Amino acid sequence: MKSIEIDEEIYQYIASNTKFIGESASSILRRLLALESVAAEETIEAQPKTTTIKKDKVVVKPKPAQTTKAQNQTSDIDDKANAENASSVTSGQSIFDLINKEELAMQRGAVGRFLLILSNLYRVHPNQFSAVLDIRGRDRLYFAESENELLENGHSTKPKQIPETNYWVTTNSNTTRKKLMLTDVANVLGYTSEEAEIIRDFL
Repeated sequence: MKSIEIDEEIYQYIASNTKFIGESASSILRRLLALESVAAEETIEAQPKTTTIKKDKVVVKPKPAQTTKAQNQTSDIDDKANAENASSVTSGQSIFDLINKEELAMQRGAVGRFLLILSNLYRVHPNQFSAVLDIRGRDRLYFAESENELLENGHSTKPKQIPETNYWVTTNSNTTRKKLMLTDVANVLGYTSEEAEIIRDFL
């Protein structure tokens, strides 16, 4: 099968002479040119074909195979699973597969970047993220599972919910302290010291 280039006028002419949905460009042209072999061609072709007519080109490609009922049921199951796991990521991924400088630059200040980094760490490690609850200062909590827990533990903690998680974090600390907190989070989630430094420097 060959592709040919056609101008706009011919394209419109071919399209206007389609007699039924799915009629191939080749069949249209054969009919218009009164070639007798058109009937034989349509009988011999075992694989049904559909025609995609693009502007300035005519491209003929095989019709996609019909899916069976079982395949449709499998597809429905897969779609449901995908929807349930929309906020998770593929196993084996790390924070470095998700975070990017452009997204970080769009955040409002250090607090916005801080929350974005933590949110992405949760997406990669949802099952291990509860370990951050053990990260705390000498006399204060840094992470909790509710806003009230942080408010009860100190004044002016300015707790914020980590996006797309059930965890809360204090945000009133300075940037240096936030970097130390990110380093601790990376460590408890299994990152190396070198990787923890990179994560810290995202802030």
